[in-house]
Amino acid sequence: MYCLQCLIPVLLIPKPTNPALMQTHVMFIVLYLIGFFLERKPCTICSLVFLMAVFLLCNSGNCLFWGNCEGHTCENG
Repeated sequence: MYCLQCLIPVLLIPKPTNPALMQTHVMFIVLYLIGFFLERKPCTICSLVFLMAVFLLCNSGNCLFWGNCEGHTCENG
């Protein structure tokens, strides 16, 4: 479970309030996760625990990959 030590803080990074910065935030999160999984190669249990946490966060409405908009479509303006 040592590999979760670097993955859990990713869930705590606050999303930007400005919708224009949301794409940059999502790109940073995705590239960080890809780099982490390629470099550190975490164990299967840690990967499953992290994916379960992301899934539960997205179901609760506080997803890392989109804003808090109805139906996941935000107004740009």
